[in-house]
Amino acid sequence: METGHHIWFGDSRKMDFLADQSVELVVTSPPYPMIGMWDETFSHLEPAVAESLEAANGWDAFERMHQVLDPVWQEVCRVLAPGGFACINIGDAVRKTGENFSLYPNHSRIMQAFITLGMYPLPAVLWRKQTNAPNKFMGSGMLPAGAYVTLEHEYVLIFRKGAKREFKGADQRLYRHQSAYFWEERNQWFSDIWFDLKGARQDLLEKNLRKRSGAFPFALPYRLINMYSMAGDTVLDPFAGTGTTMFAAMAAARNSAGVEMEKDFYPVMEKKSREIPDFARQVLDDRLRAHMNFAAAKKADGKPLKYTNTHYGFPVMTRQETALRFFYPRTVQVSGPGRFVVHYDDSPPADILNGGYVQSAQTPEKPEPSAPVQKSLF
Repeated sequence: METGHHIWFGDSRKMDFLADQSVELVVTSPPYPMIGMWDETFSHLEPAVAESLEAANGWDAFERMHQVLDPVWQEVCRVLAPGGFACINIGDAVRKTGENFSLYPNHSRIMQAFITLGMYPLPAVLWRKQTNAPNKFMGSGMLPAGAYVTLEHEYVLIFRKGAKREFKGADQRLYRHQSAYFWEERNQWFSDIWFDLKGARQDLLEKNLRKRSGAFPFALPYRLINMYSMAGDTVLDPFAGTGTTMFAAMAAARNSAGVEMEKDFYPVMEKKSREIPDFARQVLDDRLRAHMNFAAAKKADGKPLKYTNTHYGFPVMTRQETALRFFYPRTVQVSGPGRFVVHYDDSPPADILNGGYVQSAQTPEKPEPSAPVQKSLF
């Protein structure tokens, strides 16, 4: 199996290099309106933003910043295939303009933009970000009526284009079942509050570039990609930054397309792409170990799992997990400027399969189905 990945450096308000209905999933985090680090970006794209900020007209600046983003959302809707999903990570902002302090509800404005475009909003995720600050309160401290609560969460807004996706033909149904996740992962991932996205292993990014890009942790797009797409699908990030969504797509055996205005990020993308095989193996091995521990705990409690995965031979909770199959990135090749090709195998370490609950992988009674194939992106 192989997947293709392409980064374009340009303005995502016009993505004419992508065909209509050519991607199955969008995962992105745009610049946050009314967050100071993005003032220069928005002002460069729309000079009236700077004028509004200088005049201390916060709500006018807020609306003009979102008007910069609106054409991107129009393009997202155009390139999404029927039944495809758009997952938008966005945080609200608090800011003082002149003498007035206010919350600027970015998530609400973006949700309205997608609804206007005909997208169907689904229940959103609240990503509760961890903080170690000992004095998190803001305002007047211990004296009443002057303080305000801190924002310790961001949103992952989730939209679907039209009705549920249809999986036509035996191949698509097979790929869907091979892309299953574990039952216990489902219970964690499909909660509306995420507070577990932390840990050094999630971070592929250099600290100085994180400050410039406002990147999210690897685990966030990786989880969303597994939840809302299947192996061989195409994932788009119109605000690619340093490539976190692309790396997550590589690790999850999806194709990807990204758009980014900051060309300085490309050397980091190319450097980090070479680390994907080892990094993804750690991620996939961790998922397997967690499942084997889950299965062993169930067996110890006298409640062994009833089904068996036909590819690896380990026990699973439901019939839907029996065709689950991991694809391990083996090599990443730079095939041209901004282009990457990833080759895969599907052989997890024997010590994981043999070291716990399962002593040996079963041989399926039927011939092993073929792996998903790369579809043309470009």
